[in-house]
Amino acid sequence: MTKRNGMKLKGFNNLKKALSFSFYDFVIAPSEDEKLSYVEYINSRYSAEKISELLKKIVHIIDAEVLSVSLENYEPYGASSMVLLGDVKASSVDMHLDKSHITAHTYPDFLNEDGILSFRVDIELSTCGEISPLNSLNAIFAFFDTDIVTIDYVVRGFTRNDNGEHIYMDHSFGSIEEFIDEDILKSYKTKNLILQNDNIWQLKLLRTDMKTDEYFSPKTQLKEEEKTTYMKHLNAEMLSIFNGWRS
Repeated sequence: MTKRNGMKLKGFNNLKKALSFSFYDFVIAPSEDEKLSYVEYINSRYSAEKISELLKKIVHIIDAEVLSVSLENYEPYGASSMVLLGDVKASSVDMHLDKSHITAHTYPDFLNEDGILSFRVDIELSTCGEISPLNSLNAIFAFFDTDIVTIDYVVRGFTRNDNGEHIYMDHSFGSIEEFIDEDILKSYKTKNLILQNDNIWQLKLLRTDMKTDEYFSPKTQLKEEEKTTYMKHLNAEMLSIFNGWRS
C-alpha cells in the first residue's frame, strides 16, 4: 500500500481510458431568418445547462459520481461544460483522481456561403480505474441529432497483475461498434480504424438515411428542384468532413 497526499492506494488500476467524440449536425438555411432561427434552436437545445445534464447522466451510466461541475454559455453562441468525477465502482479506492473528467464544447459554423450551417459538439471523457467509458455511447447518440460522428478510444499507461507483470489493457473488444445499438448503426455508413496492439480504436459514422425535409425549415419557400440542388451541396460537404478532404 502506498500513500500520497493523504490518499491511500491499494491495488489501484491506473490505466487511463480516453474516449472522445465529435458530432456534426447540419441544416440548410438560405435566408437570414432561417439562419437566425437555427441559431436560436442551437442556443436553446444545446445550452451549457442542458449539456451539463447529459454529462452528469453519462457519469451515472459509467458507475461514477459527480464531484463538481463548471459550465459557460458564450455570446453570440456556443457553450462549454466540465464535470470532475470519481470512481465509485472500485471498492478499494474512494477518492478523486485529477485525470477523471468529462468535458463538452460546442462549435457552431454559420459561415458557409451555400447556406449550409453546421453544429459540432466535442465530448472528451477521460477515466482511470475500473470505469469503462464505452458504455455511455448509446446515451450520447440519443441526446444529439447527428449526421457525422467521429469516435476515438485510447488506453494508456499500465497496471500490474498479482505477479507484478505489466498489464496494458484490462478489457477486450474488436470494434467500438460493439457498444452502439444496432438500430442506431443501421442509419450510418461506418469506417473503422483498429490498432489493437497499440490500444487505439477509431470509428467514423456518416448518416445514410437522409430525409430531405428534415434539413430545411418548415417555412422554406424553396422549390423541390432547389432543395435537390442544396442537398447535393450538403452531401458534398458531409463527405468532405467524413473523409477529411479539403472543400
